[in-house]
Amino acid sequence: MQKITLNDGNKMPQLGLGLFQIFDLNIAEQVVKEAIDIGYRLFDTASAYNNEEAVGKAIHKSSLPRDKFFIVSKLWIDQYPYEIALKSIDKALEKLQIDYIDLMLLHQPYGDIVGAWKALEKAQSNGKIKSIGVSNFYPDQMKSLELMSSVKPAINQIEISPWYQRTDEVNFLKDENISIQAWAPLAEGKHGLFNNKLIAKIGRKYNKSNPQVILRWLIQRGIIVIPKTIHGDRMKENINVFDFELTDKEMSLISTLDTGHSQFFDHRDPMAIESIFGASLRSLKI
Repeated sequence: MQKITLNDGNKMPQLGLGLFQIFDLNIAEQVVKEAIDIGYRLFDTASAYNNEEAVGKAIHKSSLPRDKFFIVSKLWIDQYPYEIALKSIDKALEKLQIDYIDLMLLHQPYGDIVGAWKALEKAQSNGKIKSIGVSNFYPDQMKSLELMSSVKPAINQIEISPWYQRTDEVNFLKDENISIQAWAPLAEGKHGLFNNKLIAKIGRKYNKSNPQVILRWLIQRGIIVIPKTIHGDRMKENINVFDFELTDKEMSLISTLDTGHSQFFDHRDPMAIESIFGASLRSLKI
């Protein structure tokens, strides 16, 4: 598996399995077990996904040593206050049945970011977390966090797909030596991604599917990808993207698909923030 070296020196697989919306713990455990057998080593979970326990069980039952895995989890907004964050990190370790988390992220750029980040730094210094980072932060938010922190974020996990390529933000993060991880790299199939004719034409040249072409396109941009699926055949397909390389022309053709808009919601839309995050933020009122 191809790896990315983070700014703290730790190495991270460039392709893994996303576990968002796999709510049934038995299914989640079976999915992770099957993925391990196929060859996946990077697993992306979160407190808000409510399946850390399933990931832990599958890893614990595996015959592979702990250091063969790269486990990512995330703190939710209502866990951000410093003391709560420290306890939440310990709880995540307990659920995952591991001694350290490879990468822990702040899941959203709202609430007590300062307290949560200090907790991540503390846990990292104590060996409970190897690398720390964020998710869904815009460049100005990232720069603010950098300037007030003693540890630079290793990762920013953001939505990136053919329809929402975020070239300027990707370039900013690269200039800051912060690695990029794409959530929803296949945009959950929105706008007919799986049948897009331009992508399919490129894929026929390499005998690859549309998802394989897109994952390869992201990997060649230096981006870490975590496509989510519960199906073994799709897992095998998604991981089989390291045996071909897109040309510069093909990369450019895919760049023409960019709409410049999120395929889900705008993290800076006040109404979206109220609707999705309001309950968590109101619980933290002082």
